[in-house]
Amino acid sequence: MKVAITGKGGVGKTTFAAILARLYAEQGRSVLAADVDPDANLGLALGFSEEELAQIIPISSQRKLVEERTGVSEQNMGMFFKLNPKVDDIPDRFAKLKNGVKLLVLGTVETAGSGCVCPENVLLKQIISHLMLQKDDVVVLDMEAGLEHLGRGTSSVMDQFIVVIEPGARSIQTYGNVKRLATQLGVRKVRVVANKVRDEKDEEFIRSRIPAEDFLGFIHYNSEVIDADRQGVSPYDMSQKAVDEVRKIKAIIDSEEK
Repeated sequence: MKVAITGKGGVGKTTFAAILARLYAEQGRSVLAADVDPDANLGLALGFSEEELAQIIPISSQRKLVEERTGVSEQNMGMFFKLNPKVDDIPDRFAKLKNGVKLLVLGTVETAGSGCVCPENVLLKQIISHLMLQKDDVVVLDMEAGLEHLGRGTSSVMDQFIVVIEPGARSIQTYGNVKRLATQLGVRKVRVVANKVRDEKDEEFIRSRIPAEDFLGFIHYNSEVIDADRQGVSPYDMSQKAVDEVRKIKAIIDSEEK
């Protein structure tokens, strides 16, 4: 199972990604959760402490590793580097285990324009391709809204993209943009989870705008999840209601995997 989870900032995609990863770990599955969001906070949602996370340096920020694997250096910067660097050992070397989930913080590459072909970006794309193509783990990618880290070869072997939205026109627009881009990349399924749903009006709003075949389920507005975030602990450990709702969504994902 390889799933990429995306959505606008603040919609709760990291909460969903963390609970989903913890549920797979609860089953005894080998789970790797990769944080590919520039605002990296998947670790807290998985149950890592702030002190533990402070010791983790994102792969994209590890200059010596980037230089070693891509062959770039200060002397040849902007000239030549490897486009297919060795990455097969990176997940095992750099992932940190907590609550049965291996966390790999990839980070991102800040660029002024799009389409950056730089050593850091090449390394990240190669790692993601390896996770998709080589690893036997359940892989949950916590992505930013854009799909810049993904290429056709990587995306086409994903089981699905899951767009986390909230009841609002901007979230619906994000879903449409992600589906368009993902389809261009060859992704077979783009599904939707609606978060922060308050009432039947919100449910009807979502159902009227998301095709039934793309819809996975609702996660309702939950003060316990907010409390978990405030305390810096995993929502999995704070809200049985949220866990049960994600468990139902996971059951649909698993039934389709079979």
